[in-house]
Amino acid sequence: MNGHSNGCSSAAAVVAAEYIRRHHLHEIGENQCSSTLVKRIKAPVPLVWSLVRRFDQPQKYKPFVSRCVAQGNLEIGSLREVYVKSGLPATTSTERLELLDDNEHILSIRIVCGDHRLKNYSSIISLHPEIINGRPGTLVIESFVVDVPEGNTQDETCYFVEALIKCNLKSLADISEGLAIQDRTEPIDL
Repeated sequence: MNGHSNGCSSAAAVVAAEYIRRHHLHEIGENQCSSTLVKRIKAPVPLVWSLVRRFDQPQKYKPFVSRCVAQGNLEIGSLREVYVKSGLPATTSTERLELLDDNEHILSIRIVCGDHRLKNYSSIISLHPEIINGRPGTLVIESFVVDVPEGNTQDETCYFVEALIKCNLKSLADISEGLAIQDRTEPIDL
């Protein structure tokens, strides 16, 4: 597992490692790669979670998603069809909601099919409260596991997926921090 931090102090790194141990367990098979990325966001958990939990609207913060059509009542097993913006080596991805925990702030998805090379992809994203510069902030941890496509190495595959996730997390931070400055939180429809 490749851990990435954003300037963690040693105490913060220990806390992040404990969250990873508790919430980011993936069974990694042969010819698969896995990684975990960490992002600190200067916005409170409820605000960040209001964006992340929207399985039906990933385009709210994922810059490579042009639109999404969700099926069902947004419960475990619900499916969404994600349409990817041009320029990436894909156009659609069908994804299943594996876990949506509003108390622990954990979302997990699995890609079930699509016109891309991310086979057997699953991810977990969790949000954790922390204080950043004396204000409420969010520690976001996202982990994944995916098959290594034929013709690629584990390093190449991890690098590609990590680059996508880093873009998503940067966008999530930019949007959340912008809303926090405006003191706006998207409503959570439960």
